[in-house]
Amino acid sequence: MDAKQLSDYVTYVFNEQLPFNRFLGFEASWVAEDKVELRLPWKDELMGNPHQRILHGGVTAAILDTIGGLVSILQAVKELAPMEPDEFAGRLAKMGTIDMRVDYLRPGRGKLFIATAEVLRKGNKVAVCRMELHNQDNEHIALGTGTYLVG
Repeated sequence: MDAKQLSDYVTYVFNEQLPFNRFLGFEASWVAEDKVELRLPWKDELMGNPHQRILHGGVTAAILDTIGGLVSILQAVKELAPMEPDEFAGRLAKMGTIDMRVDYLRPGRGKLFIATAEVLRKGNKVAVCRMELHNQDNEHIALGTGTYLVG
């Protein structure tokens, strides 16, 4: 598979094959050739404070971690392609989060939450990302920094 096919496969896995992502309702989508975002529609089941009706902090951390991992893997894909599907699936299974920090900037209010990320630095084995979470009105809810194993 070439880089585009590998990227599409990674997005498919994040959308369809990860039970936690499906349970929470994460939806990865391409917004540009090299930019992906993760969307999360509001559901009452994700509420962390019923008096203020705000997103649970754990859900905020989970979406930031997920987009950081996704973007790290997509960056690594560019260097791995071309690769056979079975070989790539084996490598994908070994990629994951090493460390993450979340700064909660304001209460998670909104009807839709949108996470984005960028790779700050990628080496042979590790990538460092900055992740952001905004609501549908572009209010900055949280930001994160994550370190991911990618090699």
